[in-house]
Amino acid sequence: MRIRTAGVVAAMVLALVASACGSGAKKAAPAGGGAKAAGGKLVIWADDKRTAALKPFADQFGKDNGVTVEVQAISKDLQTNFVTASESGKAPDIVVGAHDWIGNLVQNGAIDPVQLSAAQKGAFADIAMKAVTFNGQVYGVPYAIENIALIRNTDLAPQAPQSIEDVVAAGKQLKASGKTSEIMALQVGQNGDAYHAYPLYTSAGGYLFGTKANGDYDPKDLGVGKPESIAAFQKIGALGEKGDGALKRSIGGENAISTFTGGKAAFLISGPWALTDIKKAGIKYDITPVPGFAGGKPAQPFVGVQAFYVASKGQNKAVAQEFVANYVTRPELAKALYDAEPRPPALTVALDQVKSSDPDAQKFLDAGKNGAILPAIPEMAAIWDPFGKAEAAVVGGADAATTVQAAGKAIADKIK
Repeated sequence: MRIRTAGVVAAMVLALVASACGSGAKKAAPAGGGAKAAGGKLVIWADDKRTAALKPFADQFGKDNGVTVEVQAISKDLQTNFVTASESGKAPDIVVGAHDWIGNLVQNGAIDPVQLSAAQKGAFADIAMKAVTFNGQVYGVPYAIENIALIRNTDLAPQAPQSIEDVVAAGKQLKASGKTSEIMALQVGQNGDAYHAYPLYTSAGGYLFGTKANGDYDPKDLGVGKPESIAAFQKIGALGEKGDGALKRSIGGENAISTFTGGKAAFLISGPWALTDIKKAGIKYDITPVPGFAGGKPAQPFVGVQAFYVASKGQNKAVAQEFVANYVTRPELAKALYDAEPRPPALTVALDQVKSSDPDAQKFLDAGKNGAILPAIPEMAAIWDPFGKAEAAVVGGADAATTVQAAGKAIADKIK
């Protein structure tokens, strides 16, 4: 996530615009009677990479419909800045971000739900539509799916490991032989990283929130601090600085990928956003699911979705819906966003196009098949900091039981 990366949006979406890839399908009727009648100005907020990919499509939309379109890059704290702008009456019309923002944005009255037909929903991967559905309503149009996987240097590690213990054993051998200087690269940092730790946490039996009968996350069933989480952190701690030395606080978000691309580690646990740097470095690599602990449960990565949202307090919501309906769902835009940063497209037609030339997209999807949709409930915001700091402390050698129980109490106090 983006690290964590990842959000949603919009309005009445095109049925599929499959005509753009030769299927002959017809466009859905424009929402709200058409942007040409609405005119005005459309403001879109996105991060730097998405901004560059969106701009030519936004420019064309503006020319076709007599609308002034501004795509503005928000480099830091996009979600926080969007909520603040919404509260102060200065919100953009559209914002691009991760689906796990939804609970917070809905709670703050910052985004509108969108109504999509069954055919429109069917144009996207099922997990993408589940991710953008909150309290029974669809709050956005997804464009990309993301999860982490094990990326390995195949020159140094030709065989895919079957367990995290296999990763550690192979990494130790390579380090002992002087071929690498680190056992593996999984970002921890001084404050921990719950997102990247989650596959190991789940394999060892831990959970964050239980689920209700309908499958929604239940914030009243907090797993952090319970015996299962303590056992999980004990296993994570055994991989840490006072144990195997595979997990280290000196490896964080700023240097995990470069540790791998620099040849210092044969194994990297990261997402598709790492591939651009890996390819530039000329590393031969393969992508497989994150392996769990031997004899443990399967390792579950978080599955996130990136998407477009329509701002509740935007100044031109009719035009915003028109843009999303006629442009966001176009396969060529999905492909442009993929080219800007290679996260598998949520639109099935675009994914098929990508997979025909890039097998990495399917490998990441395969690595996320058994993943857990990143919770979008507002209570998830209380997890990140205490959980991450607990992870960093345990990796550094702190007692797992007292550390995790304290983290559980801190989270529970925030949720109340």
